[in-house]
Amino acid sequence: MNAERHAQLLQFLDSLGLKPLAGMDLQRLDEALTHTSAGLSLNHEKLEFLGDAVLRLAASEFLEQHYPNLSVGQSSALRAQLVSDRWLGELGQAIGIESVLRIGPTAAGDSSARATLRAEACEACIGALYRLWGDLTPVLRWLTPHWQTTAKAFEADPHLHNWKSALQEWSQGQKRGLPDYRCQEISQIHADPRRFHCQVNLGEQVLGEGWGRSRSEEHTSELQSPCNLVCRLLLEKK
Repeated sequence: MNAERHAQLLQFLDSLGLKPLAGMDLQRLDEALTHTSAGLSLNHEKLEFLGDAVLRLAASEFLEQHYPNLSVGQSSALRAQLVSDRWLGELGQAIGIESVLRIGPTAAGDSSARATLRAEACEACIGALYRLWGDLTPVLRWLTPHWQTTAKAFEADPHLHNWKSALQEWSQGQKRGLPDYRCQEISQIHADPRRFHCQVNLGEQVLGEGWGRSRSEEHTSELQSPCNLVCRLLLEKK
């Protein structure tokens, strides 16, 4: 690692509110911020895999420290928000992670994948920080302020970004049973905005339909999944 890259990583850590220990080797962080598309032997994949597990553990610790009175169900719902790809993509944008991310020209030119790249990089950074410090301290120091903001928004709206759950609650309140969601892959082209078609039914009535790039909310960053988006639009009409 050259001196310029080392200085760049130090500045990045400083922006996260972190100060590396004396003599700490930042190679892991450099690895985390090197996407596979860059074509280098060391890349983010293994640290992203580790970061996924560390993120969930850190989120659980955050909830235990700051929201100890939540039920298991409530904690699970809130944690799902705190570790989602959507949230990670937004975090990456907030901290400007793309400015220190090394990616190949093809990935750099794919605007539809930018949120995914940011989410993957954040997760890899979480894995790198865990390896560098050996515990959750830097992860919690970095993420806690961001999680607190999200948690407050979730408290104000428990169905935040989960319109399917909100529609289900509404339909049951109307004593009309549960909605039926039917999602079908129409196109196999990556990032096709009409790749998946979703239809939401309530009994014999078709409530609405929509299209989207992703079947699942969990893997959708900048755009809602088609089912979730249809539910949101339906609720806005109620």
